[in-house]
Amino acid sequence: MTLPALSAIEAVVQTYLDGLYEGDGAKISAAFHTVAHLYNVVDGKVVDLPRADWLTMIAGRPSPASRSLAREDRILAIDMAGEDAACVKVNCCIPPRYFTDYLLLLKTAEGWKIVSKSFHTELRSA
Repeated sequence: MTLPALSAIEAVVQTYLDGLYEGDGAKISAAFHTVAHLYNVVDGKVVDLPRADWLTMIAGRPSPASRSLAREDRILAIDMAGEDAACVKVNCCIPPRYFTDYLLLLKTAEGWKIVSKSFHTELRSA
């Protein structure tokens, strides 16, 4: 893992986390490749959410920042395969929902981009 690659990956993931907290679709769009999809399991079934649909959902909800919620996001792990693929594990939250995300990144002609996100959601009471 080279330091420049690691720094570039961390920057993309931080842009994603900033965009999520601020409700900034432009930041999220910059971090995610146009063909990216999000995946989770609901009632035992895999849900496939295209990036465009997710951005519409984000635009339609109040951001954690606008609700003055504490920011609780962090990068937990980065694993690289060669110089063009990486998996990043992060925690983030929009209370009462707390997420663990697995972000798959590829180094494209435009730089590092998140191409897939699989996530687990935990509901917590205040």
